Amino acid sequence: MRQSAMRIMLLAFLAAITLTTSAKRKREPFPGGKCWLYRVSLSDKNGTPYSIKKPSKYLSAKAIERRERQHLAIDSTDLPINPAYIKGISKAGFQIVSKSKWNNTVVVRVQDTTSIAKLKALPYVCSTRRVFTSPDSVAAPSRHVIQTDTTKADPNKYYGRADAQISTLNGKFLHEAGFKGKGMTIAVIDGGFMNLDSLELLSNVNILGTRNFVYPDTKSVYGELDHGTAVLSTMAANLPGRIVGTAPEAAYWLLRSEYGETESESEEDFWAAAAEFADSVGVDVINSSLGYNEFYDKSTSHTYRQLDGHTAQITKAAARLASKGIILTNSAGNDGAKTWKKISFPADADGILTVGAMRPDSINTIFSSVGPTADGRVKPDVMAIGSPCAAITGFGLIFWVSGTSFSSPITCGMVACLWQALPHLTATEIMNLIRRSSDRAAYPDNIYGYGIPDFGKAYLEGKRL
Repeated sequence: MRQSAMRIMLLAFLAAITLTTSAKRKREPFPGGKCWLYRVSLSDKNGTPYSIKKPSKYLSAKAIERRERQHLAIDSTDLPINPAYIKGISKAGFQIVSKSKWNNTVVVRVQDTTSIAKLKALPYVCSTRRVFTSPDSVAAPSRHVIQTDTTKADPNKYYGRADAQISTLNGKFLHEAGFKGKGMTIAVIDGGFMNLDSLELLSNVNILGTRNFVYPDTKSVYGELDHGTAVLSTMAANLPGRIVGTAPEAAYWLLRSEYGETESESEEDFWAAAAEFADSVGVDVINSSLGYNEFYDKSTSHTYRQLDGHTAQITKAAARLASKGIILTNSAGNDGAKTWKKISFPADADGILTVGAMRPDSINTIFSSVGPTADGRVKPDVMAIGSPCAAITGFGLIFWVSGTSFSSPITCGMVACLWQALPHLTATEIMNLIRRSSDRAAYPDNIYGYGIPDFGKAYLEGKRL
């Protein structure tokens, strides 16, 4: 499920103000009536017209340069799915709504489950799995009224309400050295960025582009769900004396993968498609404040033994990012006080930075999910402030929010600044440097991981490498 911080944030907001909303209408989650989504695993990429030797056909120049800089080979996972297979599935009457070249899967939409037999009969289809069943109807999307924020600038605090968020990570050291994320590209994979295109408080953010992987035909990511708006603001806000984020000079891609109305495995497929897109356009760092373990269809919910870093669809995609030269920061999850307790998926992936949440006094929050993974790896990797955090909501207010959904992007922004300062290092080297700089590096555990990173210390060590 998406991180409970989305709900924590909303409940806190409702307790403080009365929201103005439009009347609820009903809509279908996918046009055309009741539907199901099936994940289709394909046998191979044989016969593809694409070549590893000609990556410019499917990767941007920046994506290729990122690999070359880190001496990373382009391999068969980079090749797009065989177009002949795509054409064959479409010709058989199935609408393809999502694709993952790394997992060699597609997601198809059907309105009659009996037709799946026809899909299974195709010679290049290995297996099918139902990953979504549409509800009868859901509330129509509606933007909320933007309000006027009255937060006064504090001349004694350049970072405003966000001062503790960066201070605990010794992030000011990097900012004062001139590293605020300039030249770095961050993708934010989230549930929605409601009103971001209309918010004066975030009007100076460098947005390179957006993609909607849940409703590709809709394209816009600004119409509903403001979780992504708040997440982005912890990195990108640049209002001295009021709120300044951890990477205010970075450039951003905004990618929606979270459906929001129900929880289903299909969101893992949408996430994988978003991550692959981020890779293809050449991003350096990805923040994901999303995680899954329990679905509305309980029979498809994950089990702890699957928390092994290579089983879930979303985890398999996340685990590939470092091999593509990308750093992923992912929220640990907010189940620490619940029955599940453990980190969520893809926080179990190897080769990423899983971020837990602490209070300003450096004590872990009660909700921050814990490790270890099912195969015994330490998780989370690091900690950052997760309650309370200063953020800008989709309602146009600077507000206090809580959750690992926010400790992750706070860290992500600092990761981008550190990499800007140390461009000669690889994604893996930067992540290892951050772990080594943390205050529990000598004795990591499954509550704090390697502890609280010291980005000033990491920078000084990295200069010597």
